Amino acid sequence: MAIRKGEPVTGHIKGITQVDRRTKQLMRNIEPGMIAVIHHMDMDELAAEGLIRANVKLIVNAGPIMSGTVPVRGPLLLLDKGIAIVQIEPMWLPYIPNRSELLLTEAGIVIENHVLPCERFTKEQWFLYYHKALSCMQEQLSIFMDNTLTFAALEKERILKPLRCNAMKTKLEGRPVLIVIRGDHYIGDLKALHSYIHKHHPVLIGVDGGADALLDQGYMPDLIVGDMDSVSDSALHCGAELVVQAYSDGTAPGMGRLLALGLHAITLPACGTSEDMALLLAYDHDCESIIAVGTHSHMFDFMKKGRLGMGSSMLVRIKVGSKLTDAKGFHCLIPVEKERIWQRLYRRLLGWVK
Repeated sequence: MAIRKGEPVTGHIKGITQVDRRTKQLMRNIEPGMIAVIHHMDMDELAAEGLIRANVKLIVNAGPIMSGTVPVRGPLLLLDKGIAIVQIEPMWLPYIPNRSELLLTEAGIVIENHVLPCERFTKEQWFLYYHKALSCMQEQLSIFMDNTLTFAALEKERILKPLRCNAMKTKLEGRPVLIVIRGDHYIGDLKALHSYIHKHHPVLIGVDGGADALLDQGYMPDLIVGDMDSVSDSALHCGAELVVQAYSDGTAPGMGRLLALGLHAITLPACGTSEDMALLLAYDHDCESIIAVGTHSHMFDFMKKGRLGMGSSMLVRIKVGSKLTDAKGFHCLIPVEKERIWQRLYRRLLGWVK
């Protein structure tokens, strides 16, 4: 399927830039009405929803916002909200300084007396890229399965070995655990667990930016784990115990940020994703049960994150599955349950009237 080039830019948009190649890091600093300048291929729904909540004026993307290999809906969500998307070549990204004034015109992007060429991304393009991705799904799935099985074989022994953190003060043994990860609909699913949290008082673990979701809903995380790239400074200062994921050689890139903030943290070598580490940490410390919100559990979840396989995550789910309840999609159950409650009340009222 041929993909048409973007339409010429029409209309002027002016604003101050916030520049970061990684969208989730940009979200820590961007302010309402700013122009987001990023390098994001295959814009997923989670990133798009964050940009919408940030009330950005315009998105300048240094590269293809869709590749035609992953059926993502992020660009469509942005366009439906009236947020324009323009694409530039990656070589122009260094010419856009952070916190500088940018003007989008018919001639291109005007920045510091330079004019950079750009193309507008349209809903028609989204439709074509989306259906191109759907048409090659079987081929992509075959490649993804092969990669998953290859890496699973390599990581099996590391997953089987118990992941213990003796320096950790938070007690997990015999307690229910709730793990919050930044994934599709994670905020809605967390809200759906309000009654469970107040009744059972689980240990609350935020995986990177999942800690911000807990705080936004009025909960204090007990633990924040991960590589610390998407969690806010305010969440890191909330008083939760911090566990930074490290490589097998002990190096932990996320520790530099915490040291700069004057915070103490524990480093823990662990394979796989930060989500995998959190699940293993709870399971291998003999928790009673695990409720997980925002998990990544299928091919498109991982491809949207730029991962071509999910070997470690598949093995982790096999290992912790006896204790794991995946709360993905719980928010969809609330309207149904409310409807049932109203139906029961209505029947009781009819009984009283009779």
